Amino acid sequence: MGKDKSSVVPAPTQRKKRGVLETLWRYRVLELMCLPAVVFFFLFSYMPMPGIWVAFVDYRYDKGIFHSPFVGLKNFEFLATSGKLFELTKNTVLYNLAFIILGNFLAIFVAILLNEMRSKWFKKVSQTMMFLPYFISQVLVGILVYNLLNYDYGFVNSVLTKLGMEKWGPYSDPSVWPVLLVVIHLWQQTGYNSVVYFAAIMGIDSEIIEAARVDGANGFQKIRYIILPGLRPTLVILLLFAMGGIVRGNFGLFYNVIGTNSLLFPTTDIIETYVYRAAVSDFNFARASSVGLYQSIIGFIMVMLSNFVVKKIEPDYSLF
Repeated sequence: MGKDKSSVVPAPTQRKKRGVLETLWRYRVLELMCLPAVVFFFLFSYMPMPGIWVAFVDYRYDKGIFHSPFVGLKNFEFLATSGKLFELTKNTVLYNLAFIILGNFLAIFVAILLNEMRSKWFKKVSQTMMFLPYFISQVLVGILVYNLLNYDYGFVNSVLTKLGMEKWGPYSDPSVWPVLLVVIHLWQQTGYNSVVYFAAIMGIDSEIIEAARVDGANGFQKIRYIILPGLRPTLVILLLFAMGGIVRGNFGLFYNVIGTNSLLFPTTDIIETYVYRAAVSDFNFARASSVGLYQSIIGFIMVMLSNFVVKKIEPDYSLF
């Protein structure tokens, strides 16, 4: 008896290949929309990767990156033995933890307050006013802070002098800057971050909220049992992204507010500012590259660990 042609099943590889091509063609519009982002990351994130070789050589201008003398881990060894690497990592991580924890808490709090406002006009005005600091240049932020805290002519010391009190010199006191920098960051970023959570609140099914109101739930119960659980997926995703940048500081803020004031470096010097000084001021590209590579490796590890923990607890909220 001959074989029935209708019962012949295509080979798995052939079916798989055909399925991939069909999928690519079906979503061609979305792929074209993603193309600029793919090109951007390829040009500015993947193509420069061979440049990490600078971290393992004694870089010389006349020989270039790949012909400079190979020194292995000597650049990393210097940072580790000098104690600078631990100080930079500690400052960067502690600042970022404060930014992440306090920033997300305030953003959620502000988003819930905006959602509970009954006056649409007041809600729009408040949201706009809180959103404006995000668009202020870090250079202007540094000028503003300097004019407020300058020892001789600052606004704060002018007020203190008129009240008969002693002047305050924060630019010679490194202990006060962790609090000041966190406050400045929150002032500038909270309005922008709250928009993300406010949009997530708007995405919660209004019928659920209305049903809870009919069943007698008050405002606090609505927030606790409906809004906060509805914000959890957004919070988890933002935290995962933030953990990837746990060793990447806000360079614009720190450099423009602190500048090159070495008196404040024990509590304000982060990896970004050190890399900038090493590369631009000291022209030590090898050491700057080694710190940058260390920074990237730690960030990658933090993302993978955070995603692993989230996947074990809530698999639906993990990145991959």
